[in-house]
Amino acid sequence: MTTEMTAPDKRPADAPETARGGRIYRPLADIVERDGTVTLLLEMPGVAAPDVEIALENRVLTISGHAGTARPERLQLVHAEYGEGDYERAFTLSEDIDPDRIAAEMKDGLLRVTLPRAEAAQPKKIAVRSA
Repeated sequence: MTTEMTAPDKRPADAPETARGGRIYRPLADIVERDGTVTLLLEMPGVAAPDVEIALENRVLTISGHAGTARPERLQLVHAEYGEGDYERAFTLSEDIDPDRIAAEMKDGLLRVTLPRAEAAQPKKIAVRSA
């Protein structure tokens, strides 16, 4: 069995460069809807909560995060499959999302963004009377 070794500074060729010299990755995301709330779950390994920026402009929610360097001390890296770099992803939101109640939480490399629907967009129950 042979293992292909790559240089520690090798990065995927398809990821664009940042101004700092690292790569920009598009984080994987799941979108879940439940009880009048849409939740975005984004994988951003190596990113701490203070290093996440979320902006909403013209219904476009832009999420970015910077992952710190995770090099082992006093060890020489001979193979790396995880590239260092920043994360960036944008989502266009529908008009029924309440921008004032958007919330976000980062835990263990998973960013959870909660997008509550506006009260006017909530489904209404209509009572049926007997005639």
